[in-house]
Amino acid sequence: MAVPVKIENIVSAITLGIRIDLRKFVDKVRGVEYNPENFPGVVYRVHEPKVSMLIFSSGKVICTGARGEEDIDAAVDQLKVKLGEGGVRVKGAPVIEIQNIVASSSVDVKVNLDQLAIECFNTEYEPEQFPGLVYRLEQPKTVMLIFRSGKMIITGAKNTEDIRVAAEKTRDMIHEYKAIIE
Repeated sequence: MAVPVKIENIVSAITLGIRIDLRKFVDKVRGVEYNPENFPGVVYRVHEPKVSMLIFSSGKVICTGARGEEDIDAAVDQLKVKLGEGGVRVKGAPVIEIQNIVASSSVDVKVNLDQLAIECFNTEYEPEQFPGLVYRLEQPKTVMLIFRSGKMIITGAKNTEDIRVAAEKTRDMIHEYKAIIE
């Protein structure tokens, strides 16, 4: 049985394949932020889908806030329009590489985190510092934050299939170690 997962954030790196004179760009467009004394890139916030993009003079862009790959594609289309307003022409298709996906999930049972911390490898649990147990999976390479309520945060994945597999492996591990609170 599948464990339901909800994508909360996708961080992607976008390569435009061009260099950008950020000072000239921001002089020609509205709706971007540029303060080179504090940060070397331009901040462009897209309202629909709600994402933020950090644009660097190297032609690299970091996109965060997407909830699906279609959000990234839509944001890149808007970015190309905004760049065009600033006189910047993108030649060819931008290269998009997902760096990190963060998702939430639940195993729908209360979890004995103390038991998991003692019996399961690749875990860290210091309830005085943080209320969740950190569980590092090697395959797929992800990090799970597991809470007593059964809720989980999944991070480190580079595709949605890894998110699903990590959630299911974690659920199975909780059942295998009988770490369920009745």
